[in-house]
Amino acid sequence: MSDEKFKFPTEIVELPSKGLVYPEDNPLSKGKIEMKYMTAKEEDILTNQNYISKGTVIDELLKSLIVSDINYNDLIVGDKNAIMVAARILGYGKDYSFTYNGEEYTVDLSQLDNKEIDIKRFSKGKNEFNFQLPTSGTLLTYKLLTHGDDKKIEAEVKGLKKLNKNASPELSTRLKFMITAVDGDVEKMAIRNFVDNYFLARDSRAFREHIKQTQPDVNLTFELEGPDGDVKDIDIPIGLTFFWPDL
Repeated sequence: MSDEKFKFPTEIVELPSKGLVYPEDNPLSKGKIEMKYMTAKEEDILTNQNYISKGTVIDELLKSLIVSDINYNDLIVGDKNAIMVAARILGYGKDYSFTYNGEEYTVDLSQLDNKEIDIKRFSKGKNEFNFQLPTSGTLLTYKLLTHGDDKKIEAEVKGLKKLNKNASPELSTRLKFMITAVDGDVEKMAIRNFVDNYFLARDSRAFREHIKQTQPDVNLTFELEGPDGDVKDIDIPIGLTFFWPDL
């Protein structure tokens, strides 16, 4: 029996970064990837207890669904989020129901837009940006973290917690991987020393807010009208029912 008879359709997913942060010889620089619809094979991945216990089940699912020939580790976090939303739509449809403050809500995931990005901030093919800290005036050069970076951060945090079970090094470790130069100094020891000893809390918060506002990503919010009629944007909670809607 021919495989052609059972060929499943695919969809093209637009990346929030538009491919601008990837080198031109990287397939991701096209700003889009091709994904296939979820099958029973992918549902097996979602129920794989080994993947679940390791915390890699979503990544294994996305790798299985991506048709384009890419290196998954190269994906920046915002682009991976867009692929995750697309995978949910291709697998279980566009309607996602969740509970917020005791109330049940349903959002149409297909209506979520990619965040608007300022093209002028990007140098095509380079994952490199600058931000001057508002209090100290220090100039930081930084990059947007990739899935590969996230894996390295996770491994380092795990090692630090083995040395000190009471440590909470997640935030500082992420900053050390994200920052690539401090006032032009690219030495890793200098960057780590700055984060550990000289990065003022108010500057750290301003930097993190800058990243949140400017990095490419899918806009995972919905409008909620309060009792007094005011409307505010609320983050969509990504819970177990996102990929396990039967739970």
